[in-house]
Amino acid sequence: MLDELNVAVGYRTAWGETLVFCHGKKQEALSCSGEGLWTGSIRRFDPRKGYAYAVVRDGRCVRREWKGHSLAGIPSGCRRAVIADRWNDMHGDQPFYSSFFTGTVFARPAPVPVPGELLGPGNVMFATEAANIRPGQVLAICGSAGILGSWKRPVPMYDGHYPVWKAAFPGILPGTEYKYVIADASTLEILEWEQGENRCFRYVPELLNGESGACGGALYVLDDRPPVFNTAPWRGAGTAVPVFSLRSSGSFGIGEFSDLRLLADWAAVTGQSIIQLLPVNDTTMTGTWADSYPYNANSTYALHPQFINLEMAGLKADDTYRRLREELNSLPTVDYDRVNKAKMTYLRELYAKKKKNVAESAEYFLFFKENSHWLVPYSVFCCLRDEYGTADFTAWKGWKNPSPAKIRAFAEAHPDEVGFWYFVQYHLHLQLLDAGRYARSKGVALKGDLPIGVGSTSVDAWLYPSLFNLDSCAGAPPDDFSAEGQNWGFPTYNWERMAEDGFSWWKARLGKMSEYFDAFRIDHILGFFRIWEIPAGFPGGLLGHFSPALPYSASELRSAGFDMEGAGYVLRAGEPAFLDCLFIEDRKRPGYYHPRIAARDTESYSALPDSLKETFDRLYEEFFYHRHNGFWKESALTRLPALLSSTDMLACGEDLGMIPASVPEVMEGLKILSLEIERMPKAFGAHFADPSGYPYLSVCSTSTHDMTPLRAWWQENPEVTGRYWREVLGKTGEPPADCSPEICREIVRRHLESPAMLAILPLQDWLSVDARLRYGGNPGDERINDPSESRHYWRYRMHITLEDLLDSSEYNSMVRDMVFLGGRGK
Repeated sequence: MLDELNVAVGYRTAWGETLVFCHGKKQEALSCSGEGLWTGSIRRFDPRKGYAYAVVRDGRCVRREWKGHSLAGIPSGCRRAVIADRWNDMHGDQPFYSSFFTGTVFARPAPVPVPGELLGPGNVMFATEAANIRPGQVLAICGSAGILGSWKRPVPMYDGHYPVWKAAFPGILPGTEYKYVIADASTLEILEWEQGENRCFRYVPELLNGESGACGGALYVLDDRPPVFNTAPWRGAGTAVPVFSLRSSGSFGIGEFSDLRLLADWAAVTGQSIIQLLPVNDTTMTGTWADSYPYNANSTYALHPQFINLEMAGLKADDTYRRLREELNSLPTVDYDRVNKAKMTYLRELYAKKKKNVAESAEYFLFFKENSHWLVPYSVFCCLRDEYGTADFTAWKGWKNPSPAKIRAFAEAHPDEVGFWYFVQYHLHLQLLDAGRYARSKGVALKGDLPIGVGSTSVDAWLYPSLFNLDSCAGAPPDDFSAEGQNWGFPTYNWERMAEDGFSWWKARLGKMSEYFDAFRIDHILGFFRIWEIPAGFPGGLLGHFSPALPYSASELRSAGFDMEGAGYVLRAGEPAFLDCLFIEDRKRPGYYHPRIAARDTESYSALPDSLKETFDRLYEEFFYHRHNGFWKESALTRLPALLSSTDMLACGEDLGMIPASVPEVMEGLKILSLEIERMPKAFGAHFADPSGYPYLSVCSTSTHDMTPLRAWWQENPEVTGRYWREVLGKTGEPPADCSPEICREIVRRHLESPAMLAILPLQDWLSVDARLRYGGNPGDERINDPSESRHYWRYRMHITLEDLLDSSEYNSMVRDMVFLGGRGK
């Protein structure tokens, strides 16, 4: 504990603003001592705890730092410290500060903190941030003083609090010049000097309190600005595959969390750095294959029991078990019903035998303590769902809107029943945690998926109905995936209510994800700007509208020539659905109207006189492409920063489809990686995107789970394939009927050579490059989802085992060479 911490930080505030020092729940106002230098003295400060600065006006925080500071590592014997600090704005290389890099790709093998004896009174500690230091390298300091190597031999800095690097010295004189360098960790050979002029060390006079010499009896800390290096940007490769699609010799008819270990081994062997998964939350609503849809979770926390490895949970395999496992594992696709029914039967048996030992373990006690806030309600939900035979909680007598006390009382009255679900979730947690840690040890990160919606009959909607608009469904307007649009069946969010407590529901959700994942995909990131909202009970997505939105008033439309009174082309609030309309009345603001999406395909539009058609076209163009740009930008900037600041995971957005102009601007500002798909160009009028022109902060891929893989796409539309053959690949004549391994390799190569930070390809497309390993049946069988099917069965499984894939040394060498020749993984 420091008796006193004196701080000085440069920040130019506006009139009426004050800089405050925030630690724990305390805020201490600083004093401005001229030219934007703020100083203050903090009594009894614990250096193990972080702190941050904020700008306050009229008692309200108006700006915070991107991330806070830490003085961790200062020894207990140090009583006083002074720090020449700096305001932490978001770095241009912010993604490198994510756990994807700091915890996996660039993780330090054996971090070493600054030795305590170097942190004595009168010494100077240099601290600076540098995340983009590769394995085998070290940040070092080199300067004019002998103690700094006399510009010849750099002094390595300590990485105990990486990505912050620290070094401490006695007797640094004012005027000493220095620079930061990247050096070889073994030889200390300088690999690169930082950009810019030499730095010059100066004490901040306001921190010296008139003392002679350096800083008297205090440790002087210089929180230096991060160095800038001209290092070639790191680029990596990865594989996208759902957990349920994995196949190993030991899995039980479906991929399991334990199979991720084998997949991580393969990724490491082939030079890949990331495995992208679909959502892994529990989706059990009906107990049938209709629950195979991974984006309709019954809980934003609970993991799906189908992913459990029964033997790792303690099951002793007998002949009956082995025969059933072999039978289910030999099926070409997942038999969702049989797999889940069998696993639940075995889990019940396992619980009866193991529950006492598990419940008495210290690990289980800690798991329950840290997760009870969601685990207890989820387990009660599962019990009631099974008791009533439905997940529709409005049909549960007396349980439509339960109080927390009522839920706790049920759990206490039915300890064995709810205990079963605690038991299952505990083992799922251990197995996914183990898979993530193992992958990380191989230099491979797991990337999770954050669905934009939650089920209308989920635990979340049951417990927190005020956070959702349960009378509306989220979806998507017509696009390349579906000509009729999509109705996903999820309630939309009550963002105003969520904002009241600082989006705590979202922050807790991301916090749970970060226990397992180092990166995450924001499903339908446009939903944080605006969502396509459809009245509950309406089919498809054609009768939806954007929310939030700025619908036209009746007077605006009247002045344009459209009279809303009694018009037959208006779908009024509360009326039954009909598609032949031009405008949809806003249900929350009577007298305001949204143009219907794709209205030009209606008979009502055809019946308009030409002059009104032109007027409608102008209104339509203005409404869908211009009117909301600034409005939606402001909407996203009230939501996304709060969420992103709550996690260290690398954020990647799915930004395909009908994109407002503000989306790429906001994503770039927040350093969220975009998604780039060659078949879905973002440039107006383009047939295909150009991978060589992708932005660095992006994920590029050959396809997504909502699209056909490469080989099936090649056969989908001969006209489109022919255009790609000639315009993109530069070939002549007609393309071959099948996408050969050679063609697949060329397409994959183009993606690997793109500037995108990450090239994450579907497993099916990785396998397509080899004639021996590619799937031998109909390429269409490898499609994971078809968005045009409202009740699609998600059941694709890879056709070979992960063990066989690992044993394919010639193929693995080829993939590794492709990755490295593409400049990735280095």
